[in-house]
Amino acid sequence: MSTAPVEHPEHGGAGRPPTLLETAAELTERLPGYRVEIIGGQLTVTPPPDAPHALALTELMIPFMSAGLHGPESKIVQGIGLWLPGGPEDYAIPDLAVVDGDVKEHLVEHNCYDPAVFRLVLEVTSSNYNTDLRSKVSAYADAMIPVYVIVNRQHQRLHVLTDPRDGDYAGHRVYASGEVATLPDSIGAKVTLDVEELLVAGRPAEPRPED
Repeated sequence: MSTAPVEHPEHGGAGRPPTLLETAAELTERLPGYRVEIIGGQLTVTPPPDAPHALALTELMIPFMSAGLHGPESKIVQGIGLWLPGGPEDYAIPDLAVVDGDVKEHLVEHNCYDPAVFRLVLEVTSSNYNTDLRSKVSAYADAMIPVYVIVNRQHQRLHVLTDPRDGDYAGHRVYASGEVATLPDSIGAKVTLDVEELLVAGRPAEPRPED
């Protein structure tokens, strides 16, 4: 998914310039299926994912569900808004998250929830992978999200980031195909990820030769 250019509305209420949140809301309504986020005061619009991206997320759901993380104490969710402390209007929409079971009671605004209820966030990269590997690392660390997992399709790696501090993660383990990643027990259960399975599921198909 590449980041699309953003066209701002001409004005907000009472003839004033629109806020970033107002612009984000308008773009979300105007571009169904696109992901609109504000990271570090910058508004980005990401087109809908390709099939391998979606398949990788499906593969990821299986070990989390098998570990019993979708129940009364915790929930597994896709595409839920996370309110960020880095700016007055910042928010992100991670591909997948493990959250506390009472997440619905922690709505902040703009359909986004308090970062305190997020145990883990996960991103599957696409063509705008630098956002996941750089901007969101700082954003999620600032929000004190305990675990950040990145399925890095561009470099065929899995990243597990832990111990957020000072706008970064002190722990950063990189796994290659053939390895098994064990996630911290702090998410609420023991979860292991087969790196090869995830990377194969997320690998784009080769273009079909022309006849």
